[in-house]
Amino acid sequence: MGRIFTEQFAFSAGDSVVVIGLGRFGGAVAQSLMRLGHDVMGIDTREDLVQIWGDRLTHAVQADSTNENVMLQLGVADFSHAIVGIGSDLAASLMTLMVLTELGIKDIWVKAMTPEHGQIAQRIGAHHVIYPEADMGARVAHLITGRMMDFIEFEDGFAIAKIHAPAETHNRTLAEAHVRSRFGVTVVGVKRANEDFQHALADTTIRSADLLIVSGPTKKIEMFAAGGKKRKSA
Repeated sequence: MGRIFTEQFAFSAGDSVVVIGLGRFGGAVAQSLMRLGHDVMGIDTREDLVQIWGDRLTHAVQADSTNENVMLQLGVADFSHAIVGIGSDLAASLMTLMVLTELGIKDIWVKAMTPEHGQIAQRIGAHHVIYPEADMGARVAHLITGRMMDFIEFEDGFAIAKIHAPAETHNRTLAEAHVRSRFGVTVVGVKRANEDFQHALADTTIRSADLLIVSGPTKKIEMFAAGGKKRKSA
């Protein structure tokens, strides 16, 4: 799960990140950020979780994230990014967010369990709100019902997907198929069996067995992956 969500974070290499809440979501994200080369401090009120993550993160601390003085003593104000992964305690999540805004953190991400939680978080000062359960549900639905082999949707309705080349593109160059003008999506790259990934150009010819990396509005990618035709209702 960590791999899915860290793809959403636009962090520069080596940035310092504090992850508050080391449960299933927070722990997975923290571990993936470490693997990507970031310095990560994990904070949780539970001693058992801090012990589990103590040897896996740059720092792991048992502390009350709703206490501004405690967070100041831990040096949280010096971090570039903060991720609030507290899911079960709405009050603790929002109070932690308030502390982070008071400390002047420039990039705050909050895990929200409901739209109401997310709306309040944005009003308080969250720069990004993540709905992990909803995002995972949408991802799985696309993989099961469509021709997509992988799918990542961003918060503004933009997506990147790996799909089988639709019949409309077979044995044509991208220019001949008029992919961008007809379907409103961009073919970023092409992966062919036993060949290296290649960046897509206007004169790239698409074969029937090709896999395409496509970017664009979610709805338009769905139509393109379905062969360029709207699906009929059942």
